[in-house]
Parts: sequence; structure tokens; C-alpha cells
Amino acid sequence: MSQFQFQATSIVENVPLSARIYRVRFEAPEIAAKIQPGQFVMVRIADCFDPLLGRAFALYDVIAGEDGQPKYVDVVYQVHGKLTSRLKQLEPGQKLEVWGPLGNGFTIPETEHLILVAGGIGQTPFLAVAKQVLGQQSYGTEPFDISKPKKVTLCYGARSVSDFAGLDDFKATGMDVKICTDDGSAGHHGLVTDLLEQSLAEGVGQAQVLCCGPEKMMEAVSKLTTERDVPCQVSLETPMACGIGICFTCVAPVRQEDGSWDYKRTCVEGPIFDACEIAWEHA
Repeated sequence: MSQFQFQATSIVENVPLSARIYRVRFEAPEIAAKIQPGQFVMVRIADCFDPLLGRAFALYDVIAGEDGQPKYVDVVYQVHGKLTSRLKQLEPGQKLEVWGPLGNGFTIPETEHLILVAGGIGQTPFLAVAKQVLGQQSYGTEPFDISKPKKVTLCYGARSVSDFAGLDDFKATGMDVKICTDDGSAGHHGLVTDLLEQSLAEGVGQAQVLCCGPEKMMEAVSKLTTERDVPCQVSLETPMACGIGICFTCVAPVRQEDGSWDYKRTCVEGPIFDACEIAWEHA
């Protein structure tokens, strides 16, 4: 288990990005200095026992303090359930309990075309990924010396135009942002896998894919990339209770070297897995 910090902290900002999606910023310099793209933190409301358990939120970004050192952590959440419904009502200065960084994070690949595929709230971990690979910001304590890709593309799907969040943040990095909606209200009318196929057909060069979103979407992306022999990592959104590997509530079916499969803890062995390792038929 990786070393993590537990701390009480204060909210700095808690702002809406769309009708149901918010970004909360809290002060956590120890976590901010260590956390890497793809890792997550567990968050619960201080002095609140309903709900008692925390929720897992992927890193959205790290913000520096006046001294230029990492000081604040941003996470993005969708209002769905008791904790997030209460979280959206909190104001700057109110308290949270946070522990992290947790999980294994992305293995950022050396590639000519990095394609980020997101559905629903799955865009959350990709802002930090893009800023890192494009040389705009460093994260964690390990040196990052991967060559800058020729192109970074975000393929982002949502039910409707009102469900997108953070588009301006992603566009500000200079990446190519492609969007689609189920109802045709913005971008391509269809599936995010359509955007992925379009991106792969551009012929920019060797491509690699990072994916996060609803399970069925990730399974479809995994199938498509396997057929095209394109490496793909997925960030699982398995519900968690403790976040540190004790409770075994977040297990996912993972293939073994002998062809069988076994359950692995998403919070410790993941949340990032090679897409072809997931036994999707048992998920």
C-alpha cells in the first residue's frame, strides 16, 4: 500500500461547472506535492456522520500557492447521492476530511498521438494528464521525461450539452477537443467510440488511449482498441468504501497470466488497469 496523508482541511472554492457538476478546491499541500494524474483522494464532510463513509474523487488539478509550491487540490464531482448533494452546499472555510494520494495513477506512454476517451464524469482525470504530457505542469515527486506527443486528443461524450463540464479548461491546454452527445444537442450525434475511430483514422502516428467513464463505454473502447492493436489503459470508477484496500468492496475482475481471472482491489491495484486485463464479461 502506498503512503498516504490523512488531514482535515478547508474548502477554498466550490463552484459549478455545469448544472450538476461542481469543482471543489481544498488546501492539502502534502497531498498536492505527491499526487499524480490518475490517482485519487477520499473525501468526507467533517463532523458529518450521514453519510459516514467518504467518496473517491480523481485528481482534476493541483494549484500552487504564492510560493509556487503545490498547495491546493481540485476535484470534480457530479451531484448524485447524499454526500455530493451536501457537498455542493458547502462554502469556503467549511471543513473536509481528506486522505490520499491513493491508487496507482496512469503510466503515461511514449506515443505520437495520445487519445483521451471520456464519458459522463470520466473527463475528470484527463486535465492533469494533458497538462503533464504537454509540458505545462509537473505532478508528483518523480521526474517526467516522456517526449511530447505530436497530438493530444480528448474524445468526450455526454448525454446532452448541459452535461459537459470543464471544456474551457481542456481547450486552454491546446489539445484537440472532440465532443458528442446522445441527444445531438452538441457535437457529433452518436457514441464516443465514433470519435475514437475518427481520431485513430487521422493517421497522426502511433496512438495510445487512456479511457474513463461508464463501464459499458470502457468495455466498448477496450474492444475497439484491442481489435486495432492500440494500447489502452482504463480508469475504473468502482464504488469504494475505505479507499486503502481494507474493505474489499471495490473489487474488479482481472485476468491472470494463466488465462483465468481473479478479483483485484480497484483502490490499491488500480484504479488504472490495462484494458485487456479486465474480464469485462464478469464485471
